[in-house]
Amino acid sequence: MPEVITLGEPMVVLIAQQTGALHRVESFTPGIAGAELNVTVGVSRLGHPGLYVTRLGKDPYGERILDFMKEEGLALEGVLHDEEHLTGSYLKGRVEEGDPPIFYYRKHSAASFLDAKDIDQISFERAKLLHLTGISPALSPYTKGAVYRAIERAREHKMIITFDPNIRRTLWKSEEEMRTVLNDIASRCDVVLPGVSEGLLLTGASDMEAIADFYLDSGAKLVIIKNGGKGAFYKKKDGSEGAVPGFHVERIVDTVGAGDAFASGVICGILEGKSIEEAIRYGNAMGSIIITSKGDNDILPDRKALEAYILGSCSS
Repeated sequence: MPEVITLGEPMVVLIAQQTGALHRVESFTPGIAGAELNVTVGVSRLGHPGLYVTRLGKDPYGERILDFMKEEGLALEGVLHDEEHLTGSYLKGRVEEGDPPIFYYRKHSAASFLDAKDIDQISFERAKLLHLTGISPALSPYTKGAVYRAIERAREHKMIITFDPNIRRTLWKSEEEMRTVLNDIASRCDVVLPGVSEGLLLTGASDMEAIADFYLDSGAKLVIIKNGGKGAFYKKKDGSEGAVPGFHVERIVDTVGAGDAFASGVICGILEGKSIEEAIRYGNAMGSIIITSKGDNDILPDRKALEAYILGSCSS
């Protein structure tokens, strides 16, 4: 039975093999991406089965994503097939440093029609944690409704709810709408996982403790703020707080997917009852591993590899 439930939009990503403007790139390599799918893969590889809820078009991209999920051993009962809409995709550029350029083909995609009725078809029995991101409610009114229904059902089953704002500005009609919706969702979740820049955009605060206090005052029990290579800061409802250093990375290849990898490590620690510091250490390690690859989830480690990486980093 799945321990973790996520929902969102999976996409085929075409990764540029040369640097330069996307319209001039002549060679791309396909991969599979999607924030919540990345998290599902991450937690599953660490030994916590995940159920990913989505809609796929009946097209080659949808078939490719389905094959990927089968290869990963993910449960498929959350996959709904859409006869009328196509599966989304995007192009990702290649850069020597910084974030790569991205261009999406996702408007009116099959996943953007996932709705609250679809969530009611999914069994939440025995699942322990629901993970959400701010991407899904931005896709359409349908997916926004699905997110809120998933929160209701998770509460009914006394599940932990984690939330990564994962801001995608271009998906929102306005920043005001984005802040209103994402902060409202955060107020209904137990654990909130913003980055420093996301916290500034959503709360107006640049200080990590002030960002944490904003979400704790809104209803969260724990806030973990990602701070890039420096690691992460956390604060709990009881006032306890701390910082956990990151892992040194010699060469950063691509930062896309780092937050998803971080979330999967933290979720693993939470499910296993580890201390907040240990859970964040897992998250920091997962994030530092994935940024050494051009893929979003291809080198996410299993448990043995993760623990070996942490041990090796601590002893070096």
